[in-house]
Amino acid sequence: MTGPGWQWLLLFLILAGLTRVEAADWKPVPGNLMTRWAEKVDPKNPVPEYPRPQMVRSEWVSLNGLWQYAVVDREAAAPETYGGQILVPFCIESALSGVKQPLTDKQRLWYRRTFTATALSGGKRLLLHFGGVDWEARVMVNGKDVGTHRGGYDAFTFDITDAVKPGADNELIVAVFDGTGGIQPKGKQEFGSRPGGIYHTPCSGIWQTAWLEVVPAHPIDALHILPDVDAGTVSVFVEGQGGRASVTVLDSGKVVGEASGKHGERIVIRIPRARLWSPESPFLYDLKVKLGDDEVASYFGMRKIAVGRDDRGVTRIMLNNKPVFLSGPLDQGFWPDGIYTAPTDDALRYDIEVTKKLGFNFARKHVKIEPDRWYYWCDKLGLMVWQDMPSAGAGGGAGQDPKTGEVHDGARVSDEANNQFEAELKAMVQGHWNHPSIVQWVVFNEGWGQYDTVRLVQWVKEMDPSRLVDNASGWSDLRVGDVVDMHNYGPKGGCPKVEPSRAAVLGEFGALWFPVKGHTWLVNNWHYDFMSDAATLTQRYVSFWRSIWSYKDDPGLCAAVYTQTTDVETECNGLMTYDREVIKVDPDEAAAAAQGDFPPPLGSR
Repeated sequence: MTGPGWQWLLLFLILAGLTRVEAADWKPVPGNLMTRWAEKVDPKNPVPEYPRPQMVRSEWVSLNGLWQYAVVDREAAAPETYGGQILVPFCIESALSGVKQPLTDKQRLWYRRTFTATALSGGKRLLLHFGGVDWEARVMVNGKDVGTHRGGYDAFTFDITDAVKPGADNELIVAVFDGTGGIQPKGKQEFGSRPGGIYHTPCSGIWQTAWLEVVPAHPIDALHILPDVDAGTVSVFVEGQGGRASVTVLDSGKVVGEASGKHGERIVIRIPRARLWSPESPFLYDLKVKLGDDEVASYFGMRKIAVGRDDRGVTRIMLNNKPVFLSGPLDQGFWPDGIYTAPTDDALRYDIEVTKKLGFNFARKHVKIEPDRWYYWCDKLGLMVWQDMPSAGAGGGAGQDPKTGEVHDGARVSDEANNQFEAELKAMVQGHWNHPSIVQWVVFNEGWGQYDTVRLVQWVKEMDPSRLVDNASGWSDLRVGDVVDMHNYGPKGGCPKVEPSRAAVLGEFGALWFPVKGHTWLVNNWHYDFMSDAATLTQRYVSFWRSIWSYKDDPGLCAAVYTQTTDVETECNGLMTYDREVIKVDPDEAAAAAQGDFPPPLGSR
């Protein structure tokens, strides 16, 4: 059989017998608060979109849906029976999982499902992908270990071809350990009864899409796409085996450039009269890549981010060689019904649409890494991103001496902890470095787990010289990286001292507190600065931004991050409620303020 449909037919035959746990009686556990998208979740096919928009193959099958599950002692053998069903890809702590129970560091979570497979021909392989499993996942097919992965935020793949039995039921088991209080990067997850204040319900187990793909014997493993705005070119590295790769660039279906070269080496394509990516014009080129018998679809944006001097000699952040002021919210990416996972792709997109509606041109993704489709929507809709590395207990003690003002680095805790942090830091950068929306990596937040700052900033910069690097957002600045970043929750925010080689940014400010009755996680919430009503909130919010924009010209502020996009559990300082039902500020006034457009004072002409 030939033609583009043959592989899809083969995959259909392989997976036609895929068995699912009966979905008729499934429903989410009543949660503290639910979003309107919860009703859109189909237990037979939740989150059905292809999960990896920058490396797309058309022949794939989602494994999302109802799996069997069991929670047992961490050291116990595999369970002989499974007592319930859990909806993948929602973590066990979430209402949408259908379970909504904590997983302790003394326990292990077991998942099970089956599928039927037919024989693969011509050396083809069957790949099993996971977008994210928090934190340690051991995967077995028909009782055979196919791999173990540690890392709660990065995708991983196992080749299960040799473990599959053609023409028979195949058993797929995933055993998960998540010691949220242990060595791994965890961000704002807090185990058990302790969540509260700025710490939140943890996420354990499968929390992103799981899927299967049939690929040729020598597939494309990864792409690295490097636009060069000044040269008018894009370079593509095709990782894999199989000889020469061919790369084609398209604009609305029309070929605008193509080249070929050896896999693993730089393939350069000239882009005539390149259309640049920006928040105002988020143009994306399509990309087709072939290597041997494999072909994938991708995309990229022609975008340059750097630090340079404006015409007054002030150090600025430069987008496509022009100064840009970045105004945006702190975005934690939590959901009341899905915890780490948005109920639907529409919900994921909605947050970005509202962020744009409120006048912002970027967001700081705060100590969490999102599924690839979140960054895809940022790429497509035009939202720049500062991407935090999720904090861990890998180090500690970084801070400032109150007497001398000297900033000191944190201490290493253990080789195991630090090696794990660095493995996940590398995975974050290399797993997301093709997204034009991401313009800066933030290595540490407020000294949390901070250590070896100078070395790690240099390492990240060498790994990805095409983006800015923030050594530490707030508190413990070791005077390296591309920005000097302060946090100031005072009534007028603030601006760090302007430097000749680093841009001055305000990494957090604001946090005006306004709980909306009927839309809170709990009745009792803690707060910084309480607002009595929406009008007062909007007035104070606009006043905040008036102060922030006054720092742009003098002394030279380059970016500001308002806390925050939405309420999160007991934090009620969001511009939206946690269920996304209420935008708390007046959208038009808020958008104008975020863009520095203020009405003249009363009485003026």
